[in-house]
Amino acid sequence: MAQLDHLDHLRRSSQRLVETAGGHLGDAVPGCPDWNVADLAYHVGRVDDFWTAMASGGDPERYSRPPQPPDDEVIAWFAARAETLADTLTAADPASPAWSFWGVRDVAFVRRRIAHETAVHAWDAGDAAGARVPIDAALAVDGIDEFFEIFMPITAARPIEPVTTVHLHATDADGEWLVSIGGGQFEVERTHAKGDVAVRATASDLLLLLWGRVDLVGDEFAVFGDASAFAALRGTNG
Repeated sequence: MAQLDHLDHLRRSSQRLVETAGGHLGDAVPGCPDWNVADLAYHVGRVDDFWTAMASGGDPERYSRPPQPPDDEVIAWFAARAETLADTLTAADPASPAWSFWGVRDVAFVRRRIAHETAVHAWDAGDAAGARVPIDAALAVDGIDEFFEIFMPITAARPIEPVTTVHLHATDADGEWLVSIGGGQFEVERTHAKGDVAVRATASDLLLLLWGRVDLVGDEFAVFGDASAFAALRGTNG
């Protein structure tokens, strides 16, 4: 399997957000309550600015958040910060130390994290504009892996009883996951196995489902077993 080019996906998702946002700055973003598209563009630009500083050896305690520009300037403002981040990450050694909120603290982590954040938010912009564009299947599979590696363990301490098993199966890429959660524990295996509920869909739809952008309804999802068991995976998206 070819190695995923997170920087290429970052650039493409950033460009898609720029192209989609035009003419829709005041539209509400369904996946991000209380935000419109201008707020979304500012958020992603601010995140880009932060990770540019961290990839350059910055200290989060010394970082100052940039103010939100006027709506008629926010897209150009975002585009400039997206370009600066991509150029910074291209020039940096992936193994170089960089602050992160997780155990892996290097530029490679930053590349992966921001590629996924930008891809989901570019989808958010399309959702707001009424033009949903699926996330690339290979990137989405990696995004599901990242979700389970980094974000899902946050939920493990919740008192979910009994232990619930969820099987996810991507229909357009090589990706299957068996997730067990409950009793203060969390485990995930990349395998085909029976769960309390099984969900089959494209990798993009599975990733968006995990991040709370879509619900477990509609023809895009094939559900087998107890659909309510999927609720155990909710609560980590933000």
